[in-house]
Amino acid sequence: MDHSSARESAIAAVTGWQSNGTRINFKETPVRQLFGTNVFSEEVMRARLPEHVFKAIKNTIKKGAPLDSGIADVVATVMKEWAIEKGATHYTHWFQPMTGLTAEKHDSFLSPTDNGSAIAEFSGSELVRGEPDASSFPSGGIRATFEARGYTAWDATSPAFILENPNGTTLCIPTAFCSWTGEALDKKTPLLRSMEALSKQALRILKLFGSNASRVHTTCGPEQEYFLIDQNFYYARPDLMNAGRSLFGAKPPKGQEMEDHYFGAIPERVLACMLEGELELYKLGVPVKTRHNEVAPAQYEIAPLFENANVATDHNMLVMETLKRVAGRYGLQMLLHEKPFAGVNGSGKHLNWSMADDEGNNLLKPGDTPHENAQFLLFLAAVIRAVARHGDLLRVSIATASNDHRLGANEAPPAIISIFLGDQLQDIVEQIEKGGAKSTKAGGTMTVGVTTLPTLPRDAGDRNRTSPFAFTGNKFEFRAVGSSQSIGGPNVVLNTIAAESIDEIATHLEKAVAAGKDLNTEIQALLPKLIAESKHVIFNGDGYTEAWHKEAESRGLPNRKTTVDSLPDLITPKSIALFGKYGVFSEREIHSRYEILLENYKKTINIESQITIQMANRQILPAALRYQSELAQSIGNLKAAGASAPKAQTDLLNDVSATIEDLLTKTHTLSKAVEAHVSGDSLAHAKYSLDVIIPAMNAVRAAGDKLEGLVPDDLWPLPTYQEMLFIK
Repeated sequence: MDHSSARESAIAAVTGWQSNGTRINFKETPVRQLFGTNVFSEEVMRARLPEHVFKAIKNTIKKGAPLDSGIADVVATVMKEWAIEKGATHYTHWFQPMTGLTAEKHDSFLSPTDNGSAIAEFSGSELVRGEPDASSFPSGGIRATFEARGYTAWDATSPAFILENPNGTTLCIPTAFCSWTGEALDKKTPLLRSMEALSKQALRILKLFGSNASRVHTTCGPEQEYFLIDQNFYYARPDLMNAGRSLFGAKPPKGQEMEDHYFGAIPERVLACMLEGELELYKLGVPVKTRHNEVAPAQYEIAPLFENANVATDHNMLVMETLKRVAGRYGLQMLLHEKPFAGVNGSGKHLNWSMADDEGNNLLKPGDTPHENAQFLLFLAAVIRAVARHGDLLRVSIATASNDHRLGANEAPPAIISIFLGDQLQDIVEQIEKGGAKSTKAGGTMTVGVTTLPTLPRDAGDRNRTSPFAFTGNKFEFRAVGSSQSIGGPNVVLNTIAAESIDEIATHLEKAVAAGKDLNTEIQALLPKLIAESKHVIFNGDGYTEAWHKEAESRGLPNRKTTVDSLPDLITPKSIALFGKYGVFSEREIHSRYEILLENYKKTINIESQITIQMANRQILPAALRYQSELAQSIGNLKAAGASAPKAQTDLLNDVSATIEDLLTKTHTLSKAVEAHVSGDSLAHAKYSLDVIIPAMNAVRAAGDKLEGLVPDDLWPLPTYQEMLFIK
């Protein structure tokens, strides 16, 4: 195959593609009949379990009560029978190790008998505990290679589900994952711990207000952004295949500057893929609600309704896995990297976060007169103070090599963690600081100026797309989370820092009430102090301006521009004390995550640098040398025919030759940097990657991208941005 045939074949395959996906008839099978059909839901348990067993398991799910082993045996038997009816032959403990992905080990239900036949077995002990190898997952030093034992523990609060395959189905049981020593090796265990911590503290506040709630949980609705490109282009790009992002690629004539993709008509093939993906997610009980084109060409978004944070975390992992799997049926490749294409919007995962009690009350709902809603104002002030104190830890929670490419540009928030409240709450906060809130700004209405259009209700405040942590009506939206991340980590930090702040407020108020003081009077005295302590983190302006960066510095807000700058904040005495106090992480568990994150950063940059060298030497350089040879031969032929040396062609040859030399020189420099021995700890290695290898990679890319603009299209070996982003 010659140098151009790969691209030509890819384009031909894209333009001639025919669907082999599932044609869905929602008239014959309405969505409401599909939703949750592959979930071992409360409805299924109510119908199949004995009443006392159902009540016990429901008490565990809703109130966190311990589960008796006898109950587990009954649940296991019923779950097995239900799964077999669904065609399952195997089960797996589905868990989320520190890889950022999910993991599963499948075991058959069948057990041989003495007479040579087999029976289907699944006991309570098999449901409650599994034993995968713990030494092959990232542990940050908690487990050595020879220390292999690890355990998965059934998380009854997240429902089991059926994973379908053309050749059968598998029962998937959400579990936590820990080492033989009992230390957490996953994303779920700390999340569950942090939810317990927040619930315990929030209930103290609710009790002061006379609530009968017995549990508070955080709720989440993560908006998932992603790119879809044709698989033929994907397989022709080693960088996309191995690094998830394009390490070379000249800026196309058109990007997103026309702003015509956002909320535009969804391309037919993409919409068909979305519809089938949603079908699969409905069956898994994932309440996906919204789909649309995002800002960048070939970029899209899917968003669910709010759920319990633990279930929402599991469901978001299923969203990523399911859409990636379904995309292949339509000849598409899902890209979850935060910045797969330079110069256009990156992808985030806006984490909408709130708190709710088990009676269905949203604790961050202002009501019609928020200035009179003391309970809301206390929880609001607690969150503001939590972010003011621990913005550095929120930055750590979204720190990855891939997210570094995105933060601070193209609608992604800056690395400075601040809070946007909007006009209404900003006004109330200012009133509180001055001595007490007396009024609430109303949103009012607006007329569009067309008599046939209705008068529209106007919200009391605008939105701010540059704020990393914005209040949006009855929740906070943490916009800095990366598209490929698990939302477990950011949730852990949010829950824990909120728990600390709520704890201190509850302690103060409980002491006051115990001393015979009036609760409302004490709240009115406390709120101005909380605001005064925390107001430096509130910013409603443009987070992209240089003026804000200077102002943030004067306010004392940290600006950790890179992951390497941010990660040391995880192991400060302040951080260790916080997570230790609320039982979320032990000091050893914190240090393990610090080492894992640094190692992941270093490995990511190493992979990218190796691919950069490979593509420069094996694809870009040969194409450029062919063109150089063609130019030289053309000039030589003209001279041989007696013509004078053509200046324009000679200048072009000189430009191409100089750029080739630049590519060779920069690639050699990068190779030497990659091969160099670096002494020191994990942080030193990560800093070397940041300070030495990344600039060297960027220099190689600059030379390669310049050559893309010089080398003829029929010689260029890589699918271009123009092709990948616009051929659908």
